Amino acid sequence: MSTPPPLPDWTIADTRRAIRVPTARDDKYRRGVLGIRTGSALYPGAAVLSVEAALHTGVGMVRYLGSSEAAGYVLARRPEAVTAPGRIQALLLGSGMASVDPDGEDARAFASALAAGIPGVLDAGALHLVTTLPTANVPSAGPVLITPHAGELARLLTEAHEPFPAIPESPDAARAWIEDHPAQAGTLAAERWGATVLVKGAHTVIVTPHGAVTRLPPATAWLATAGTGDVLAGVIAALVAGAEATRSEDSGRGTPLTHDALAHAAAAGAHLHALAAERASAGGPLLALDLARALAPTVARVLEPGA
Repeated sequence: MSTPPPLPDWTIADTRRAIRVPTARDDKYRRGVLGIRTGSALYPGAAVLSVEAALHTGVGMVRYLGSSEAAGYVLARRPEAVTAPGRIQALLLGSGMASVDPDGEDARAFASALAAGIPGVLDAGALHLVTTLPTANVPSAGPVLITPHAGELARLLTEAHEPFPAIPESPDAARAWIEDHPAQAGTLAAERWGATVLVKGAHTVIVTPHGAVTRLPPATAWLATAGTGDVLAGVIAALVAGAEATRSEDSGRGTPLTHDALAHAAAAGAHLHALAAERASAGGPLLALDLARALAPTVARVLEPGA
């Protein structure tokens, strides 16, 4: 298997720029409000992990808008989460969910948020929605980030209505090809569906619809454990909400977050996730909840002068 080189100029300073540091005049709304629709009766832990991760990353508020079955677990663990609907500045959908119905409430809520210019993050059971989004070519719509691992991206590419000639027809062969060529695979998906694509793996790669590629250094292999992807989704979505809060403060309504800004938040989130994994692991096994709890001190470390 070929090993792509890390992007040499991605540094802690790049990640630092993605963190919205509160000032004396900020309130929870100005720091960013993240809507989260994750978890299910079958996988309520995914909701807990994504909410925990977002809060420890430093978002001003989390609105948990997912299943009622998971909401009880979320509030028992994190009473600061809000379950009432209201203003949000980013929306995360899909972690810990079975295949989201394209005509169901969750998909409609996601499409409505995009139509209002709000950026969105699709993970796990909602990834397939990227292939049918009505806002894909609408300039005023919020941008979309998808966060598949190689197996999930293989399913998206092999099941597409219009085939990709470069992709093997077999999902297993497609997965192997994607693991060898994550940037190429991410580019195919990004260009086809107009989304920014983060391909999770040993070498995380982020690709924008216009072909800009960011490749991060490898993270610890101890991250290959249940729930860490749910944590990653929460970290990234929190940074996206912060980026949108900054954008709306600077530019007001009418100009959505750019895919470059979305990709920067995604790369910074993946980097924070990797740094927190180093802290939580200390060279040995780690658990997803411990990873989420390691995020706040990791953010503090990144913000230190000279870090």
